Amino acid sequence: MREIIRPTILMCPPDYYGIEYEINPWMNRDTPSDSARSMQQWQTLHDLLRELNVKICLMDPVKGLPDLVFTANAGLVWKNKIFLATFRHPARQGETPIDNAWFTANGFETITLPVGLNFEGAGDALFCGDTLYGGYLVRSDASSIQWLGSELNCRAIPLQLVDDRFYHLDTCFCPLDATSAIYFPHAFDDYARRALQQIPLLIEVNEKEAARFACNAVVVGRHVVLNEGCPLLEASLSKHGFIPHSTPLDEFLKAGGSAKCLTLRLDGEEAAT
Repeated sequence: MREIIRPTILMCPPDYYGIEYEINPWMNRDTPSDSARSMQQWQTLHDLLRELNVKICLMDPVKGLPDLVFTANAGLVWKNKIFLATFRHPARQGETPIDNAWFTANGFETITLPVGLNFEGAGDALFCGDTLYGGYLVRSDASSIQWLGSELNCRAIPLQLVDDRFYHLDTCFCPLDATSAIYFPHAFDDYARRALQQIPLLIEVNEKEAARFACNAVVVGRHVVLNEGCPLLEASLSKHGFIPHSTPLDEFLKAGGSAKCLTLRLDGEEAAT
């Protein structure tokens, strides 16, 4: 297994990012992205992470795959393995061979889920402590989360998502460390909300800031990088000893993404034990 000293994140430049189809409520081909602003916002996020001592690995963008920029969906990284995404929508299925090639070339063992299981990577599978929480219904399947739990020999809890705006788990839930997380409760059904209550510290995000994708944040130690326009969450994070860093990511909200979606941690999330 490779020794990785610095926090390491995979990103993909938004050279070909755009709203070319509509597969979630945020996407509207009549509201196109601004290419220059998209690149500027992506670069600012990239540079901010570098300032936090993150090593950035880059995947080459591919024309015709505008959502390849959202590397979080490539798969679930576990040590030197990656469980590759099996996308529900045909528009994104072309990303998987590209992801597979990158991870293979960079020394990872690539694993594909059984045929028939939909799974959208770290967008729907997040560790908090030794528990794997998995969002399901909109994009990924509950059975995919259960299968991953069996393969990883860990407790896995599928969480049903009930608001199509929050179509991936990482749009409404973000583990901060092994015992704390932020979440938007109304994105989940009753059972999921009860299941999340086992996390000792749950910081609730209100609907206005949830719609800014406040929960779609990148955690680096005690630093939390998130979209601008979430002052209440920033205050809550500071109160609990975290250091928030806001950066504009409105161009990516047009596709239903933000900071977390644009990154994939390669050396293990801060919240995993």
